[in-house]
Amino acid sequence: MSDAFALLAPAEIQFGRGKIQQLNDRVAALGRRVLIVHGRSPERIAPVLATLTSVDVVQTLAIDKEPDLPTLTEALERGRAQSIDAVVGIGGGSVMDSAKVMAAMLPSPSNLLSHLEVVGQGLPLTAQRLPLILVPTTSGTGAEVTRNAVIDVPEASRKVSLRDPKLLPDLALVDPALTDGCPRAVTLHSGLDAITQVIEPYLSSRATPFTDLLCVDAIPRGLRALKQLMAAESPDARDAMAHVSLFGGLALANAGLGVVHGIAGPLGGLCGAPHGAICGALLPAGIAANRAYVREPEQAARIARVESWIAEVFGAGSGDPLDDFRAWIVASGLPGLASLGVTEDQMVATAKAASSSSSMKANPVALPVDVVEAVMRDSF
Repeated sequence: MSDAFALLAPAEIQFGRGKIQQLNDRVAALGRRVLIVHGRSPERIAPVLATLTSVDVVQTLAIDKEPDLPTLTEALERGRAQSIDAVVGIGGGSVMDSAKVMAAMLPSPSNLLSHLEVVGQGLPLTAQRLPLILVPTTSGTGAEVTRNAVIDVPEASRKVSLRDPKLLPDLALVDPALTDGCPRAVTLHSGLDAITQVIEPYLSSRATPFTDLLCVDAIPRGLRALKQLMAAESPDARDAMAHVSLFGGLALANAGLGVVHGIAGPLGGLCGAPHGAICGALLPAGIAANRAYVREPEQAARIARVESWIAEVFGAGSGDPLDDFRAWIVASGLPGLASLGVTEDQMVATAKAASSSSSMKANPVALPVDVVEAVMRDSF
């Protein structure tokens, strides 16, 4: 790990209970004609939308699953006729990714596909994006502070990223109260995603002193909070998970990810399962694979430290904290990849595709294709 680092982050982050009360004034300062991107149930954010009294909501876009290229292309065609001058995303990671795409591409003369990694040309964005505010209502992806948007491309059976610093918002407004009462399955899946996104940057070959500061605090905090939330609702644990999710977004934006996300991208495109659920099912086996293959003492020490944090929260005396963690994940309602509809053919295809994933490039050690496939089989 080098002492040198650069920092990518939104222009401003506001974190804490009650921060949502700022939204009306902050949106009005950026634009008058607003596009609101939200989740499947607008009723969940209806109280928030009711506070937007100083702007005109000229278009809404409901995202009920991970955004796909046809849906976003159609929404862009409609939106360009609306003279939109600001975008607000209020929801989970898929909502915020969609809001990023809309803000970036509404002013752009180019087509979205040309900017996508792997299936497109990966061209940088050239147009100045619209003003953008992101408001998470789940604690998982940290998408409010990342420079990429994950998009499903059905024709290619692949989930890929639009990646550019312009996707960082003007304001990330994180109010943990918006996550209170989140359904149990969503809490588990998104929480495991958030934990993965502080573990992988900590183990990353691109880790920096800045990302270490975030992850060393967030990993044990996230493990404790998620265990608490699976036992009973807790505002303090919700606050902690929102904190971990935010830190995970900042960490991955600046240090990258690893094998779990390297697999999750192509596998999610093939099976259509929720991203957080895939990451949660893969996490113990992904850590174990890195443990078996790393050779540098510093990398091995980092993995051992992660295992010690896991043992403190989930240790059940089996001798391997990763086995104990996997057992807890299964008992909490995520049996494995088979329960998500993953098939043999999909695992084989994913193992080959994962090598071209941008996430895999930051893994602490290069893993052979057969080992990547074994991670999935061990998570089945």
